Order: sequence, then structure tokens, then C-alpha cells
Amino acid sequence: MKRIDFGCGNSKKEGYIGVDIIQLSGVDIVHNLDEFPYPFANNEIDEIWMDQVLEHLKEPLKAVEELYRICKNGAMIHIGVPYFRSFYSAIDPTHRNFFGVYWFCYFDPSHEFNRKYQYSAAKFAIENLEFDREWKRNKMGYFKRKLISYAERRPYTYEAKLSHLIPLNSLTFHLKVIK
Repeated sequence: MKRIDFGCGNSKKEGYIGVDIIQLSGVDIVHNLDEFPYPFANNEIDEIWMDQVLEHLKEPLKAVEELYRICKNGAMIHIGVPYFRSFYSAIDPTHRNFFGVYWFCYFDPSHEFNRKYQYSAAKFAIENLEFDREWKRNKMGYFKRKLISYAERRPYTYEAKLSHLIPLNSLTFHLKVIK
């Protein structure tokens, strides 16, 4: 099983190939993710983690298409990004892109956005969407736990009706490659 942790920095996931723009401890391959193609063959990868990286890239659509190219059919891709309503999304001067719950719907053949717009040939089934995944390891209050639970059950309603009042911090998309 071949797994990649894109943008791993110093904290590469165990059992993964670490890819980052800077040679750090744990980085196996130094590569700028704004440069295409990525140094992997077509249909080679079984699983990808890309956590807090996509928002920094010049061409996120092209990067996602590269992930699709290198993955096998049925591979899992986990992409964590700051939620566009989050305080953290707006304060980092290196963030170029902003993400809401609909972003990957354009790649999901079961969603009307994909059928209507077809921006890309890359196809993914959205298996799961998590809010504030990295915060779940910490002790949270009752209200925050309930808000996350609601947002994950009804992400589109949360985004349209509540997120501007009570913003969460991040999204993690769990995607299955469809080829």
C-alpha cells in the first residue's frame, strides 16, 4: 500500500511517504506542489493526506487533478483546509484560497454542481466531511461539541444559516477516487 502525506513538514504520518517543499526531518521527497506534474506515476497511490496545504497553492484545481491522476481507483484522499468563515482562514497572509462545504461537490458525480458545471475530469465521491477535526482531540465544551455535530449532519444548512454567526475553524474532506 502506497500512501503519501503531502505538506507533511516535521510531522509526517507514520507509514506515509512525506512530501514537502522544504527538506525537513521526515520529508522523503522535496517537491513544490505548485509545480506539475507531481513525481508519481499514474494510478500509483492508495491513500493521500493533504492537511492545511491546498489553501496555499496557486492552482488548487490543478493540484486536485494531480492527486486524482496519481491515485488508484477507490483510493482515499483526505484534505484538511481552513473553513472560509474561520478567523484562521483570513489572518494568514500566505492563504490564497478559501473553502466552504460545497467546494468538492464540483468533483462528485452524484452532486448537481458536477453535472451542471464539469470544471474537471477528476471525480471523487465525498465519503465524509468533518468540521474542526484537529480540535476534536482537545477537551471541548458542550456547545462546541453540539455545534460540530450539527454542522457535520447538516453541513449545507449550517453554512447557509449559522456559519456567519458561529463560525467553525476547519474542514476535512474525505474523498474516494472514482475512475
